[in-house]
Amino acid sequence: MAVFRDVHELTVTEATKRGVAGLVSDAEHGEDLVVTRHHLPVAAVVGVRRLTEIEEAADDLRDLALVLARSATDTGRRTSFDDVLTAFGHTRESVAAIEDDE
Repeated sequence: MAVFRDVHELTVTEATKRGVAGLVSDAEHGEDLVVTRHHLPVAAVVGVRRLTEIEEAADDLRDLALVLARSATDTGRRTSFDDVLTAFGHTRESVAAIEDDE
């Protein structure tokens, strides 16, 4: 498995015998556990620290994908704020005249 390093696999039956407390204790101490059924992974037990690492990596990958997509599709053309306002039927003056909701 690419996501987990040094993962320990155990069957659903083995996980049941160890109990939730045993699985949580292992995860707390940094052991990544993958529970399998019929030799296929069906669940993972990881500590909060590891989960945070995985979530941060996912966020970084999404940001990277966005940067790459923007780089690949950037034509260099920019739209001014005034052009955007005009497209929506406004001017800087008309926006400035809108009262704040407070």
